[in-house]
Amino acid sequence: MDRFTGLSVFTAAVEQGSLAAAARTLGITPAMASKHLAAIEASLGVRLMHRTTRRLHLTDVGQEYYQRSRHILQSLDDADRAARELQDQPRGTLRVTAPTTFGALHMGAPVAEYIRRYPHVDVEMTLDDRFIDLVAGGFDVAIRIGDLPDSSLVARPLARTEMIACAAPSYLAEHGRPAAPSDLSHHDRLAFSEAISAGDWGFTGTDGQMHNASGRSRFSANSVEMLLAAALRGAGIAYGPRFVFHRHLASGDLEQILGNYTTRSLGIHAVYPSARLVGAKVRRFIELLEEWFGSSAEWRG
Repeated sequence: MDRFTGLSVFTAAVEQGSLAAAARTLGITPAMASKHLAAIEASLGVRLMHRTTRRLHLTDVGQEYYQRSRHILQSLDDADRAARELQDQPRGTLRVTAPTTFGALHMGAPVAEYIRRYPHVDVEMTLDDRFIDLVAGGFDVAIRIGDLPDSSLVARPLARTEMIACAAPSYLAEHGRPAAPSDLSHHDRLAFSEAISAGDWGFTGTDGQMHNASGRSRFSANSVEMLLAAALRGAGIAYGPRFVFHRHLASGDLEQILGNYTTRSLGIHAVYPSARLVGAKVRRFIELLEEWFGSSAEWRG
């Protein structure tokens, strides 16, 4: 029979003076309580208590066994309480992964706010543009941008952003401003080499027709920040998520081109392994990200 229930029956019987009282406390029948006690005694090969119709009398072995059983049950209660407290109070180390550029530009501030709010949590942030298996990598949360594959992971939407094309005023003054996506074939393009199709830049006209600017790129790199730096120096036209360029667009160091065309919109999600029994450190982090990006993502498209 269940050993834990047996210990509970035994200690309750000792403390309340009868098996019937122990049975009522535990929500079982007196007959079932008697069976649990008999099973413990049979497994030990000793008698723990003498039972009469009026009283229970512990044997010497029973007295020692009671003290140890009570300690075991109390330790289990303490473990349960600690687990519940950890569920409610963020503690431990939170391991997060995010795309390199997005993480560098936009995750520092919310993480700083998170560790300010929850001083008992340490955060380890890994920036990587490769797809990372959360479970195998030991991560609690991943920030992912774009279309998400079907999986057992839970995805919480944080914000959206759009793809844009932009260039420095100096480049546009020297080479002219493209009026249509087809004009891009005559311009120096700066392409992100890790994109699914680095050479294809998509634009949709007001008539709903899709236009892809493809062909040679003067400069490609696996770092969007490097492409940003090149664009700021007038090296060509860059294409990427608005969250990369928005501050420089606001300052006038870059200018958006082909703004009368619609481009692909990208979802930004927080992804984590399970919706069941999510720990406090993960739950509070997701809530903070939803709060942060829901109210302050000025680059949203």
